[in-house]
Amino acid sequence: MYDTARRVALVKQRVRENTRRRQRRGIYVLSAMCMLLFAALIQTAGAVIGQGQTAVWGVFGAMLLREDAGGYVLVAVASFAAAAVITALCFRLRNRENQKKDGTDKPNRHEQEEKSQ
Repeated sequence: MYDTARRVALVKQRVRENTRRRQRRGIYVLSAMCMLLFAALIQTAGAVIGQGQTAVWGVFGAMLLREDAGGYVLVAVASFAAAAVITALCFRLRNRENQKKDGTDKPNRHEQEEKSQ
């Protein structure tokens, strides 16, 4: 039979393992979502961007000067918007996990710094 200190240590170890497993699963899910988003953007780019001159002499930005460059701009804007949304969701998820870890609804560190200034 284990004593109380040993049981507490085993419980803490199990909690750390579960937390690590949950974080690893979250990373896998985010990676899979990014790959799916990448594949969807590639398919969208193929459908939206018209057939034209594939080789451009000089700077790559010269492709935006063509009349059918709207597809490139559309894909770029969609990519930026998706990246901004994913970043915001990751920040919110991190803040929520920090609040759960603390056990109370404490204000964030940067909010505390703003109030103190």
